[in-house]
Amino acid sequence: MIENSDIPESPSQQQLIAEIAEHYRSILRLIGEDPDREGLVKTPCRAAKALLDVTNGYQQDADKILKSAIFDYAGSKIVVVKDIEFYSLCEHHILPFFGTISIGYIPVGHIVGLSKLARVINVFSHRLQVQERLTRQICDSITESLDTRGVIVICKAGHLCMKMRGVEKQDCSTATMEYSGDFNDANLREEFFRLIG
Repeated sequence: MIENSDIPESPSQQQLIAEIAEHYRSILRLIGEDPDREGLVKTPCRAAKALLDVTNGYQQDADKILKSAIFDYAGSKIVVVKDIEFYSLCEHHILPFFGTISIGYIPVGHIVGLSKLARVINVFSHRLQVQERLTRQICDSITESLDTRGVIVICKAGHLCMKMRGVEKQDCSTATMEYSGDFNDANLREEFFRLIG
C-alpha cells in the first residue's frame, strides 16, 4: 500500500509545500521557538504537507464523485448510512473538530454507491469549515446530484476550539441537522431518527 508521503510530489506541489513551510518557520520563531533545533528542523515541511492533506477537499468535486456510482434500483423507501467518521478544521481558529455524520435519502429509481456518501463528506470536511455550513453543503450536494425525494443529514461533533482554548469545556458537543424534500415531514424525520438509534 502506498501512503500519501510515498507519492512523489510534482514540482508545483514541492513549491507550494516550500512556501507554506516557510510561513510555519516564521510562526515557530514568532511564538519563541527555534525552528533550527533538532526536533523542529523538519516540522515546517511536515506541517505544510499535513495542512495540504487535511484541506484537499478544495481540489475535489462532490458532484462528480456522486455521479460516478449511480445504479438503477426500484426499491428502498429510505437509505441510511450512519456514524460516518469525519474530521475538519474550524475556520475561526484552524483547530480540529471531528465526529460523525449520518445521512438518509429516499431514492427515485436510482441509488448511489454507499462509499460515495463518505467521500462527499470528505470533500466538504477537508476544507476550513464551520459545522453548520458543512452539514448544509453535504445535504445540498446530495440533493442536487441525485434523483431523490428527500435528503437528511445529521452531524455531531466535538470542537477543540472549545475544549483546549477559550471556555475549555471538555464534554460539550454540537449537533446540526439539514434536510430537504420529503424530510420536511416530521414523521419521516422521526423514522430516520429511529433508524440511526
